[in-house]
Amino acid sequence: MSELNDHAKQVRARWAEARLFPLWESPNAHKPPPVPQRTHAWRWTEIRPLLQLALEETSPAAVERRVLQLISPYSQSRDDEFTAGMVLAAVQCLLPGEVARPHRHTMNALRFVLEGSGAETLVDGKPCRMEFGDLILTPAMCWHEHRHHGSEPVLWLDVLDVPLHNWLGTGVFQPGPVHEFPPTLDDDIFTAAGVQPLRLGASREHSPMFRYAYQDVVRALQKSPAMADGSRRVRYVDPVSGKLAMPMLECQMWQLDPDQPTAPERSNANAVCLVVEGNGRSRIGDDIVEWGPLDILTLPQDNWLSHTASSGPCRLFVITDRDVLGRLGILREETRSPTLGNPQ
Repeated sequence: MSELNDHAKQVRARWAEARLFPLWESPNAHKPPPVPQRTHAWRWTEIRPLLQLALEETSPAAVERRVLQLISPYSQSRDDEFTAGMVLAAVQCLLPGEVARPHRHTMNALRFVLEGSGAETLVDGKPCRMEFGDLILTPAMCWHEHRHHGSEPVLWLDVLDVPLHNWLGTGVFQPGPVHEFPPTLDDDIFTAAGVQPLRLGASREHSPMFRYAYQDVVRALQKSPAMADGSRRVRYVDPVSGKLAMPMLECQMWQLDPDQPTAPERSNANAVCLVVEGNGRSRIGDDIVEWGPLDILTLPQDNWLSHTASSGPCRLFVITDRDVLGRLGILREETRSPTLGNPQ
């Protein structure tokens, strides 16, 4: 028996030397599905004073971007850089008179304004005003910088697909200065539904519109037909192609009526949820989370999810990596009756 064990060790040593390893001994070969991660919430009332410290401690001139990342409690180290799945969320701060100098990268990024006014993001040279609730896109390899001409601090939610590029090894960063901007179109071209110019220029993988004004989204929500559970939901899209506004990061806005829970849903995609307005609670797996304005929640994959507003208007901004899974052909989603599994 010992001779057989010695022989087996010799065989494995020869395999290892040749970088060959037996699949039947892999800990991942027949591993059962992992237990879904639990949700985590960042309360705005708790993190806003901590963001104020970032405003006091440093400046964009010193650190490029004054950003605090929202790192999942399931991360093993800061190098993981994920909030939920392929989604990394953070909060960026800019003071009056400050400039965050231009750069670009292969990671897609978006900005959702949380507080203040008077700032703008320039995307490939096109100025995009930043007001509460506005969504600003900075798609992959688009030059972008931030400038503040107002009189009060401006804070916004940053969301990027950094984890995807970390896994693929495709993360590339290029600092300024900018040598040449590609041509862009005025966003006002797309404010009339059903109308677009005959000459659009070269098509790109992302929307030619970079700023999605909150007031326009609210109007669309109010006119949208209700889902079976009473919620109203819209998706941010490219006004030309109808595809997602930006690949890899799907953005939605939900409007909930008070005391009417959404139908329980489950997906193998991950999402981050920002409470734009209103109060309520969510059942996320076995957890019930109470939330209020500007709270940020993770919606980890494979949990049954249901949300209930307790006051209105209640609107939720949801960013998900479902497009990544959909492109790979492995997206799984299901919904059950609104009467089952509602938050208590």
